Amino acid sequence: MSRVSLPHDAKAGPTKAEVRAVLLSKLDLAATDHFVEVGSCTGAVTIEAARRAGRVTALERKPDRLAVTRKNLSANDVRGDVTLREAQAPAGLPEDGDALFIGGSRNYESVLDHAVETGIDRIVMNVSRLEIAGEAVQAFRERGLIEEIVQFQVSHGYELAGATSFDSDNPVYMVVGATDEPDTRGGR
Repeated sequence: MSRVSLPHDAKAGPTKAEVRAVLLSKLDLAATDHFVEVGSCTGAVTIEAARRAGRVTALERKPDRLAVTRKNLSANDVRGDVTLREAQAPAGLPEDGDALFIGGSRNYESVLDHAVETGIDRIVMNVSRLEIAGEAVQAFRERGLIEEIVQFQVSHGYELAGATSFDSDNPVYMVVGATDEPDTRGGR
């Protein structure tokens, strides 16, 4: 996986590299896919998706964070069909998405309704708060979207008194879902 450079700060934590790796494997993006992201923040996921998907639409409701997404895309020399929209989802969501990442918990139920209505076939939502994770799982279930729930935590080593110790990131709850639309790429 190519490294992502995030020289511009969005005053919010980017989705960590290890989490992005799992996220991208769950979405299984192809060159023909239209990837949609809700909550682009630093642009870390947008950058990774733009390297795989044919088209990318990223929404961010905060103008300053959208500016950071734009700057980080440029810093990573991202080219291709990438559309950035200042919008609070579900407003601004395209009608023809193939894969969806929900990076924040605001309005996620309306975003899931949009996914069902438009037939987005792969959906991943990352959550860091346990209570929201439970609510999100229930929302996925109510819409018949749930495929799996993954909880993981990453720890990074650092030197401590001449030996290695570990500093752990917050756990991430990843809710993975899909609509009942057939996968035209030969999958389900």
